[in-house]
Amino acid sequence: MSNLSYYTEEGLNRLKEELNDLKTKGRTDMARQIAEARDKGDLSENAEYDAAKDAQGLLELKIQKLGEVVANARLMDETNIDLSKASVLSKVKIKNKINASMVIYTLVAEEEADLKTGRISVKSPIGMSLLGKKVGETVDVKTPSGIIQFEIIEISR
Repeated sequence: MSNLSYYTEEGLNRLKEELNDLKTKGRTDMARQIAEARDKGDLSENAEYDAAKDAQGLLELKIQKLGEVVANARLMDETNIDLSKASVLSKVKIKNKINASMVIYTLVAEEEADLKTGRISVKSPIGMSLLGKKVGETVDVKTPSGIIQFEIIEISR
């Protein structure tokens, strides 16, 4: 299974900036916290030192995971989106078949998802059900309250 994810230029730049921040400022802050805790006395009985070391481990894990995400990231050219079917970076207008409400979502990588701005992850239940579908098709989305049917009304850039 491929871990490749497709990003907008803005989204990929944001990930790279966050990774750089964690590697520089984050590591510097963590080293300072460990040094301060170490200066407080006997390390075998120093809970603050243990907590700082644990936090350092979590920071390094986050850096590693974000580094993998950036390494597997691909920049998507929005002008080359195939509008015949729903794909990453396409805007999909869907209609709830039960209450006829309409909503527009832009399908994005998981790290770029922001429901407030209408950007949903392609790995979300709605995103997964929309991928590869065409205008006029009906999709079933499994939710905690049951299956909801949506009709694809429009696909755009």
